[in-house]
Amino acid sequence: MRLSRYFLPVLKENPAEAQIVSHRLMLRAGMIKQQSAGIYSWLPLGYKVLKRIEQIVHEEQIRAGHIPLLMPTLQSADLWRESGRYDDYGQEMLRIKDRHGRDMLYGPTNEEMVTDIFRAHVESYKSLPLTLYHIQWKFRDEIRPRFGVMRGREFFMKDGYTFDLTREDALHAYNRHLVSYLRTYERMGLQAIPMRADGGPIGGDYTHEFLVLAETGESEVFYDSEVTDLTFGDREIDYDSREECQAVLEEFTSRYARTDETHDEALFNEIPEERRRVARGIEVGQIFYFGTKYSEAMGATVTTPDGARVPVEMGSHGIGVSRLLGAIIEASHDEKGIIWPEGVTPFHAGIVNLKQGDAACDAACDALYKAMVAAGLDPLYDDREERAGAKFATMDLIGLPWRVTVGPRGLANGVVELTSRRTGESEEMSAEAAVARIAEIYAAHR
Repeated sequence: MRLSRYFLPVLKENPAEAQIVSHRLMLRAGMIKQQSAGIYSWLPLGYKVLKRIEQIVHEEQIRAGHIPLLMPTLQSADLWRESGRYDDYGQEMLRIKDRHGRDMLYGPTNEEMVTDIFRAHVESYKSLPLTLYHIQWKFRDEIRPRFGVMRGREFFMKDGYTFDLTREDALHAYNRHLVSYLRTYERMGLQAIPMRADGGPIGGDYTHEFLVLAETGESEVFYDSEVTDLTFGDREIDYDSREECQAVLEEFTSRYARTDETHDEALFNEIPEERRRVARGIEVGQIFYFGTKYSEAMGATVTTPDGARVPVEMGSHGIGVSRLLGAIIEASHDEKGIIWPEGVTPFHAGIVNLKQGDAACDAACDALYKAMVAAGLDPLYDDREERAGAKFATMDLIGLPWRVTVGPRGLANGVVELTSRRTGESEEMSAEAAVARIAEIYAAHR
């Protein structure tokens, strides 16, 4: 993509309505535009990051054996009346009547609909275990939407639903999701800590939230500092192994880590004082086990090996895909702008031409661009008639991890300049070496 042909409406000034870093930088970098309170259009740069995050979520869900489908945004109120949640959910639910006077709603979550799909098609325990998930837009009518995509009314979410014969099977599904979520967040350059949480309107008394530590987080969190030393890394886990998944759960949840709703001061005080931490966190996902809460109410049963019929054991598991953009920016930025981790960056590298219109510089940049594309990379070439400082400022603002700068002086010596956005360090090398280096870096993120 050439920047002269791209739609990137960057802002030079900080928008007055943006209260936190991620909202401010997403507006300044031309990633989103507010259409009404808590509702945004996703402009090309923001949309590219959103799709990168969505793809990582899909890959890790499928790796864990989960099956994608797509459910609609609008749901019948009758399903929610069956479960008893239609009146209980409160004013966050956007209720609608269609032209025939039927009660509808814009889905805030999909437990009822997926249970209806299950009961229509699954009869026997032989079809279990089963996990269905989708990534879809949701709507919750927040009384005070704020902080951009961090607390909007319309949001993009992965929600998955597990169906199992026994409680033990359902808890293995829970553990499997915890493992897959740890992998997912680390691929995005995040440390998301699983913390004991409250079930809220979803229900269930066994649930963990995944929180990214940030000063602007909406939740107060209490934890043992040892949890921040844990990483999942590139280890391979057999998702069918109960022992392996249980071991990961114990490794990542045995130390104290709780949100304010479930905080226990007495237990917290048992931690050595030098390891006690109180901070703010951004919720980026949650896993729930709630047993037969929905299956009993809605008649989702299966036959057992001895011919009896029992309600299936269920859980639901969510990742805030659109919210993750804000969380990543809150965790990875500086005074110049965003610093995207390689796993989610909208473009793999930026190419800056220091002397647009110079035949040698133009030819070198065109050749560099073609070489990157041939290597499977997605570069952004700043070919605008702008001064160098403005080009560098744009690249720093939008946060591409790597920048290749091409100028007459370097070309005279047969080199270009490769710069890391995160460290600011630059190194001169041949154009071929720069492409090879960038390709090698991204090979580790595929």
